Amino acid sequence: MTTPMPSSTTYPSQPHSGQAPQPARARSRRWVVAGLVAVLLVVAGAAAAVRWARGGDPGPLAGRPRVTDSHAGLSYAVPEGWKHDAAEDKKLIGAFSSRISNFSSAGDTGTGGTVLAGRAGQTVPRADLGRMTESVARSNAEFFFPDQPATLAESRDTIVDGQPAHTAVVRIKGEDGPARLEMTVVTIHGERTSFLLGLSTGAADPAVAQDVEAVLAGATVD
Repeated sequence: MTTPMPSSTTYPSQPHSGQAPQPARARSRRWVVAGLVAVLLVVAGAAAAVRWARGGDPGPLAGRPRVTDSHAGLSYAVPEGWKHDAAEDKKLIGAFSSRISNFSSAGDTGTGGTVLAGRAGQTVPRADLGRMTESVARSNAEFFFPDQPATLAESRDTIVDGQPAHTAVVRIKGEDGPARLEMTVVTIHGERTSFLLGLSTGAADPAVAQDVEAVLAGATVD
């Protein structure tokens, strides 16, 4: 499934019906939301060079394989049961350069998770990281779950591998059950800003949300 953006690109296409939360019914305001997301996420160019590595994370994902996204300048772990497909990364719009997903089956959209990485089109100063992260997290929640109640549940300054970052969590009351969006935005060496965006759906399996938290918390700068 693809969703139009106000440009020549499209939103990340879905390899099958369970790879990411499906947007609800189309509506005209989605164009406005997409534009807001694009303020931070639009990038100039080419797909990332992504390589696999192992180890390095001292946290709950220690020893797990990692995706090193050279375009975003970030490396992040792949939890057990999650998958990364470099071929599918090439189908993402320019805003995103890599993705990992976890769903119990191809036809199950009830419970699962997705983490996307990318590089922002502008460098966000440290003083603006909190405001920008909250704004873009809300906009992404509205894009993926239009017309569904969403609440900013958490907003905190953090550090990604020694670099200033901010994390925002939005909780959504979706038509098919609750969902959770977590976004970390990091400005690296004051020269570029990148992000990790995690989506999890389904209240029955809190381990999925925990995996998303662990992936974002264990990210490093490449």
